[in-house]
Amino acid sequence: MRKFITLALASVIAVSGATAALSTEYTKGVVKKVDLKAGKVTIIHEELANLEMPAMTMVFKTIDMAMLEKMKEGQDIEFVADRVNGKLTVTELK
Repeated sequence: MRKFITLALASVIAVSGATAALSTEYTKGVVKKVDLKAGKVTIIHEELANLEMPAMTMVFKTIDMAMLEKMKEGQDIEFVADRVNGKLTVTELK
């Protein structure tokens, strides 16, 4: 019985982890401007469903400087944005 409970619990954890991974929704955008000095990037983006924002041009911070250094003006990107400490932030980049 203990093995069955352990197996059932492991299955629930595996499924919930897979669901969380699938729920990450990337948004398409084009890098308009990179400001390394300020640590910000301006992106012309499609709707950000998780933030309930329509398509527009916005300035974002990035989760780390290495991500910002990978971006170039005019580059097509797919990214995830969220509020981090109250600031709109790119948290993932494809």
